[in-house]
Amino acid sequence: MLKQRIITALILAPAAISAIFYLPINYFAILLMAIVGIGSWEWARFMGLVDTIQRLSYVVMTSAIIAALWVLLPVDDTWLVITGVQHEITSILWLSVIWWLFAALLMFLYPKSSAFWANNKFIIALFGWLTLVPTWLAFMVLRTNSYLLDEFQGAQLLMYLFMLVWSADVGAYFVGKSLGKRKLMPNVSPGKTIEGFLGGVVCAGILTVIVGLSLEWSSDKFMTALLVTLLITSISVLGDLTESMFKRQAGVKDSGTILPGHGGILDRIDSLTATAPVFALCYILLA
Repeated sequence: MLKQRIITALILAPAAISAIFYLPINYFAILLMAIVGIGSWEWARFMGLVDTIQRLSYVVMTSAIIAALWVLLPVDDTWLVITGVQHEITSILWLSVIWWLFAALLMFLYPKSSAFWANNKFIIALFGWLTLVPTWLAFMVLRTNSYLLDEFQGAQLLMYLFMLVWSADVGAYFVGKSLGKRKLMPNVSPGKTIEGFLGGVVCAGILTVIVGLSLEWSSDKFMTALLVTLLITSISVLGDLTESMFKRQAGVKDSGTILPGHGGILDRIDSLTATAPVFALCYILLA
């Protein structure tokens, strides 16, 4: 399994990096829509939808919501010269933060909390939109940052986010496998441990230190970056555990089978669905 995961990652990583740096903004937005569309196809499984037409209907509705955002909030105008990011965009990102706080509550109270949502397809569908739609928006906010001045600045922001999440995942996996004893959230994901979580935080922190030293950050910027790193790594675990909760309730091991060794798209972007909106909002508020 590990070998298959590595092979898939070695194929996906260069493709993802190339798309982030070299795809024109509109094509990048379309690619993100396609990825979110696949994620919504997999989310429909959490709703108990097995009929192809029903699952496609959820995909179409999710894509329509994103398309509406794209039309009403054109991605080329995400950053305004005088006022910064459009108020509507920051409002959606704040809504995403509220959702993830609520998701954390659902997770900590699981399985008791499932009585509220488990048998209601509309509520699970709403949870899916709150998870997936702001992810698309956050990626676009980050990618379009200062695009007219430096077309790669936003790509570098996204890569830093990716590297934070990847380093936390790698650290959590190997530390958890070798030293993990105390369960983090046994009712949701019995395989995750407190030691693994701390290992992920340390690895992400080391990455931030390396980046900061290479860019010669000031002490204030270092402290801010390390605090954001702690927040992002904690939120990444929340995203992972939240998807695990929905998978456990739906009785499935993986969200899909599209990625050999990794499962589905949601299994790969679950951490990013939580971290991208929070990271984008932190950058807007602190930059």
